[in-house]
Amino acid sequence: MRVRRSSRETTGTVVTVLVVVTGLLLGGLVLTSPRTDAAIPTVDHSSHGIRPDPGQETALLAQAAAPVRGSEFRADCVSSHRAGDDPIVYPNQPGVSHIHEFFGNRTANARSTLQSLAAGTTNCDPKVDLSSYWTPTLYQNGQPVPPERVTVYYQGITEPQRAVPPPLGLRYVVGNALAKTAAENPHARWSCLGASESSRDFLICPPGSKLQTYLDFPTCWDGVRLDSPNHRDHVIYAPGGLGGTCPASHPTPIPRVQFLITYPVNGGGLSLAGTINGVNLTTARGFTFHGDFFNAWQGPELQRRVRDCINAGYICGNDGRPIQQ
Repeated sequence: MRVRRSSRETTGTVVTVLVVVTGLLLGGLVLTSPRTDAAIPTVDHSSHGIRPDPGQETALLAQAAAPVRGSEFRADCVSSHRAGDDPIVYPNQPGVSHIHEFFGNRTANARSTLQSLAAGTTNCDPKVDLSSYWTPTLYQNGQPVPPERVTVYYQGITEPQRAVPPPLGLRYVVGNALAKTAAENPHARWSCLGASESSRDFLICPPGSKLQTYLDFPTCWDGVRLDSPNHRDHVIYAPGGLGGTCPASHPTPIPRVQFLITYPVNGGGLSLAGTINGVNLTTARGFTFHGDFFNAWQGPELQRRVRDCINAGYICGNDGRPIQQ
């Protein structure tokens, strides 16, 4: 029996910004402003600061607003560690990035490769998902807040019967970490547990509630590249939302990766790790939220899930078997 899931919504609002703090010791890492001497080049953060073009923004928002029609499998993970690393945007440059919260593969760091991730371990259920997922660390009143739960959905949003497994080693980034307004990052989507309202900036959740965020990844791959210079151009959102098809430039449909992250906090005082004017900090606003995915599933298990869940049109559990009701 097919199981159907309800839609998830998206809107946008704005809140206040805090001041950059340099030389801040947090989570065992010291965040400092870049040195100005000629021997230390300025770090280029531009790959984390790209706003989608109007067509891609329309496609993203259409997918986010559409219901999921019974074509899905999942992994449930928790935070494994946090570090100023980003193996996609800053490979082999430990400590260069702002602080990220890593989920899944316990070995992920700035030097991660497909081979190192495949040799590592994971805190995800199922254990065959050795992928690494990461987002900027959330802070409340200056203290890091690890997620209570991270569910990673793989969904048949685009041409599910024709979708193929993401190739091992595929990696990409979504979101605009350098957004200066909510309008510049349509990927950001915050909500409170049990409430329908959502916002691109933080919501102040009431006592007894919890903060949540969704993040949706693209559904069409160019069929060739595992990465691209800006870590985005090799994958796109299918035009037309749910029921859309992949264009000739990116002809291969893949499951949509979606993060659903629940944080055990409510109220105000919220901020993110981020970057402003080349300086890494912990006071970025909610509308700078972004995320990364580095695929390291065990190949045969990923293929089985795409075949039995995505292609066949079923909602599956963590074991990759259709859920019966």
